[in-house]
Amino acid sequence: MAIKMILTAPDPRLKKKAQPVASVDADVRQLMDDMLETMYAAPGIGLAAPQVDVLKRVIVLDIDREDTKTGPLFMANPEIVEASDEDATYEEGCLSLPEHYSDVVRPAKVTVRYLDRDGVQKDLACEGLLATCVQHEIDHLDGILFVDHISSLKRNMILRKLLKVRKEAERDAAEGKASKPGAMGKESASAG
Repeated sequence: MAIKMILTAPDPRLKKKAQPVASVDADVRQLMDDMLETMYAAPGIGLAAPQVDVLKRVIVLDIDREDTKTGPLFMANPEIVEASDEDATYEEGCLSLPEHYSDVVRPAKVTVRYLDRDGVQKDLACEGLLATCVQHEIDHLDGILFVDHISSLKRNMILRKLLKVRKEAERDAAEGKASKPGAMGKESASAG
């Protein structure tokens, strides 16, 4: 397994649409394993392949908490096949938008159809944090970030801050300085 670099906004590669995988073969399983290791190291609770610069419809999740035990979930070609009319609001974060959070409204319950790590088609009913995380990661596969669900004013503020941090890190690297600790820091309990 290998830890991959996570792209950060406003990198244009995050806005590209991922392509379906033909089958869950050894290469896709290796990608899933690498993504899971990357997600845990970040640390986060979800990660989509486009966030590690791979345009395949693959996501990994692990929302294990004291009250919820799912273990790692590996999903290829995930799609929402059913969504509730009821909405839920969660404060979302993202490994591609470090240290930024905002309330996002999404369907409270969804059913996702996907191929698991063995290539077996499954349907999974999701609610609560799992429903939010699945929808967040599937959005990444379509080039959508959680900030695309909030007001343009707030989105632009977040993206300007991230661009400023990136420019400072590039300038520091060019001058041979170490980056500020936490400049592109890790966030706890962030989806991908």
